[in-house]
Amino acid sequence: MKKIISIIAACAFTCMPLLSFASSRFFYSGDGKISIQSAQTKASFSGTYRNPDGTYRQDAVAKINRVFGADGSLQQEPISIRLIEFLDYLQDKFGGKTLVLVSGYRSPEYNTKLRENGALAGKASLHQYGMATDFSMAGVSSKAIWEYVRDLKFGGAGYYHGKNVHIDVGPGRWWDEATSGVGTDLADDNKVIMLVTDRDIYKPGETINLGFARMTAWPIGVQPEFVLERIDGDNVQGVSLRAKRSNPVKSIRLLRPSGPRNDNELPDPSCHVFNDWHPMLKMSWQVPYDLAPGRYKVRAKFCEKQWEAMPAEITTNEFEVINE
Repeated sequence: MKKIISIIAACAFTCMPLLSFASSRFFYSGDGKISIQSAQTKASFSGTYRNPDGTYRQDAVAKINRVFGADGSLQQEPISIRLIEFLDYLQDKFGGKTLVLVSGYRSPEYNTKLRENGALAGKASLHQYGMATDFSMAGVSSKAIWEYVRDLKFGGAGYYHGKNVHIDVGPGRWWDEATSGVGTDLADDNKVIMLVTDRDIYKPGETINLGFARMTAWPIGVQPEFVLERIDGDNVQGVSLRAKRSNPVKSIRLLRPSGPRNDNELPDPSCHVFNDWHPMLKMSWQVPYDLAPGRYKVRAKFCEKQWEAMPAEITTNEFEVINE
């Protein structure tokens, strides 16, 4: 097990340790190797998915996606690399046994069908975003995994006193069959909408891909100006990300349902309205080369709200900008 060093605690997903493995871009990572199998299709992958330089083997990632039930079609979301890395971390922690997946990617249609049939499937389930899985590990009790992730305070951990455990890379929280909130209004009207970055660690000049998740009601209005907040102990300092047209590198570009506007322009309306979740997964921002190393998060504000229970604003998970 690689040595863990502590990081500051004011994170959107809760505090978490940073592994010393230099090539990893996630706060929780394994050794770059994983062994998984689908309980339904028997599809499997066992091998290396991350190169020594931190890049990913696309053929390996594609095979992992197929094990999760995501075949790469445009209608499906790819499996989160953060989830793959976290599962790798847990597999290393508990002895390297094969993870047997009983539920991986779920289409929104399939997730709705499960709910209609009385299954414990959340309305805003992260399975729909490729950010969750239910699995078992040979020789390891699911309760032990659940308790370990619960104590990490990273991601979601669900245990229903059976063979399997639910793990996701959403906000830190935990539940069992009595406290899951399934069947209640817990996620109605975008109450639990979230915004997530594609990595935890970036270098100056790299692109941060941003995406919303856990949307349950439409339309959703988003202000086109996001705010970059630097985390400095207990202090949060806001920096506007709205770019001058002569300096587009400091903007976040929202993609319209019909496709992106000119790269040098932010969306024109003061409130950008989305009627479908897929465009909300595709926003990007280039880290300025002169941005000081440190811990940051991005804040987004909503506008033209039609859902009273929906938050006025949300922030991403905390991420780190490091020197070259």
